[in-house]
Amino acid sequence: MRFIHTSDINWGMTPDSDRSWGKDRANDIKSTFRGIIEKCRDFSVDCLFISGNLFHRQPMNKDLQELNYLFGSIPSTHVVIISGENDRISPNSALLSFNWSANVHWILSDKPDSVYFDDINTRVYGFSYHSRELKETVIDTIEPENDGHIHILLAHGGDPDHMPVDVETLDKLPFDYIALGFLHKPVEVIERRVVYSGSPEPLDMTESGPHGFYFGDINPITHKVQKLEFIETAQVSYIPIDFTVNDKTTNDALVRSITNTIKASGEHNIYMLRITGKHDPEVRFDLSSLTHDHRIVSVQDDSEPQYDFAALYKEHPSDLIGFYIRKLLREDPDDMSYVEKKALYYGIDALLKSQKGGK
Repeated sequence: MRFIHTSDINWGMTPDSDRSWGKDRANDIKSTFRGIIEKCRDFSVDCLFISGNLFHRQPMNKDLQELNYLFGSIPSTHVVIISGENDRISPNSALLSFNWSANVHWILSDKPDSVYFDDINTRVYGFSYHSRELKETVIDTIEPENDGHIHILLAHGGDPDHMPVDVETLDKLPFDYIALGFLHKPVEVIERRVVYSGSPEPLDMTESGPHGFYFGDINPITHKVQKLEFIETAQVSYIPIDFTVNDKTTNDALVRSITNTIKASGEHNIYMLRITGKHDPEVRFDLSSLTHDHRIVSVQDDSEPQYDFAALYKEHPSDLIGFYIRKLLREDPDDMSYVEKKALYYGIDALLKSQKGGK
């Protein structure tokens, strides 16, 4: 039995909505999911498992029609879906009355339910969220019968507010494959058996690393997963990059280095920049031209001015600068917190500027 396992598509979401590329990201989510539908056809899969949060919010009828058209294009694939906290079932949910294609099976109940497919001797269990939070494990109460069927479980959650569950509980569940959703990064909790698919596209800057779906094959006789492959699909990656500066680094040199790195890594990707090291106290880094020309979602400047505090104190033993150094500088500067260092550097910088007439 061949299957594709995905979750947390969040159709309708606009990541980085406050950025110029926000609409592109919304289209990426839809385009990538359409690609997964294509893979169902290419791989001749028997089942497509969607373990919650297909939608980013309560879907409108036009959303359902668009997805139903996609599912209808793979009539030989059984599509099984559960709702997560984002697309949870509400009393007036359009999901309750929508007429899906014959191959689509949305398990709507908030209690464990199942659907059986005779052509592949497979029973799929699951349940849907009816509220934003679910503080009960729920899945540890499901006991499939010893009926010779392949048993699959779809579930969504994994933290205290969304179906808390631990590895020991998951390991004891009597299913041949457990298709999990909720985490946005792929994780094989138990190799080839208990798996978070992660989201097909990264949805914010915290979600660096690979994103895609799992393609698996279960032996019809042993019911063991004989193949499980993670296939990357993301059109865009959030990439963190650190740049280390020194007292010779100029602003132009830093801008050039960052630009070259972005061009080499792909200008379609989104970057989180962090600057470290020690720079000339007279140098100020201005990366505004980069944030205008490239997809840069954050810039964190953790670099420090390379002051010679011993020399400064020798020059200013009895004035305000000397007092400030005595007051804030510890015997070992590495013992100072980030905030303490910033206070020291900003203070010294301001005092030195005031002595030079504010220049």
